[in-house]
Amino acid sequence: MRIGIPKEIKTLEGRVAVIPAAAGQLVQEGHEVYLQSGAGLLSGYIDADYVQSGVQILPTAADVYTTAEMIVKVKEPQVEELELLRADHLLFSYLHLAVAPELLQALVKIGLTAVAFETLQSHGQLPLLAPMSDIAGRLAVQIGSNLLQQPHGGRGILLGGLPGTPRGHVVILGAGVAGGNAALMASAMGARVTVFDQNRDKLTRMRALGANVTGLHAFAEIIKKTVLEADLLVGAILIPGRKATHLVSADWVRQMKPGSVIVDIAVDQGGCIETTQPTSYAEPTFLWEQVVHFGVTNMPGAVPRTASQALSAALVPYILRLAQADWDQHLHTGVNVRAGKIVHPALQSA
Repeated sequence: MRIGIPKEIKTLEGRVAVIPAAAGQLVQEGHEVYLQSGAGLLSGYIDADYVQSGVQILPTAADVYTTAEMIVKVKEPQVEELELLRADHLLFSYLHLAVAPELLQALVKIGLTAVAFETLQSHGQLPLLAPMSDIAGRLAVQIGSNLLQQPHGGRGILLGGLPGTPRGHVVILGAGVAGGNAALMASAMGARVTVFDQNRDKLTRMRALGANVTGLHAFAEIIKKTVLEADLLVGAILIPGRKATHLVSADWVRQMKPGSVIVDIAVDQGGCIETTQPTSYAEPTFLWEQVVHFGVTNMPGAVPRTASQALSAALVPYILRLAQADWDQHLHTGVNVRAGKIVHPALQSA
């Protein structure tokens, strides 16, 4: 199959879908791989690295889209990329169509088949979402700790505290992959950490992270009381393929401490905190009722080399499967649009 890897054009997105070593594996399996020139630069890979792996370099995005049968990219197509997509393309990327009705209808109109990283399941897991959730969870606490500094509008506290000072309080909604990584990072920094989930096994794993981590069942009354005490609130709720449910209302946010910080990892799916709004790394934060909000929709794009390496490792087996004639039998959970028809249940009921 002819596989195309265009350069990402979303604001300050540095990732590339396939690194040279992974592209080389695709070539070894008999596929033709075409890369837009410069697509790997921000991840630390020059065109020559790809050429050594057997990849063919094309000068423009239009060349890649014209040549390829399968388009593999990181983020959802931007407006100018939609004009390059065709009905015979197989699109494989993060899409988050539950909160992007205009993009969904555009893909339907084009008539292509779109397979979303974030809905593809294997043995009840989300293997293509997990590596980016790992990164987003860790970044949420790193970024949140910086935003808590007074020059960034925060309360002016150090999360881990010091002898004679209290620890900062990190509250995390969800103990899945992203929430678990956020708890791991916050615990390691010495913060007081409270994690909410409905799964006892997950809460047990959170508690095992350290004596400074508490896992609580997600009762609304207890969530509210704890959120109002938070210095850093991390939203990490995921319902695969569906718009996130608001667990924190605007009224609760209004009652949070001035200078506290919200990082909503669920922003790609609409956010699990009512006041969440999507932002970009060009303008990553906004202030609402004296609470700093961070809503960047491509958080792992800030660490593109690490993120591209992790994503490529997860992607290659699925790209190879997609290149087979019977791929739909094995990867049907990832199909959002098939030949211009909406087929994913979460999107049909939206």
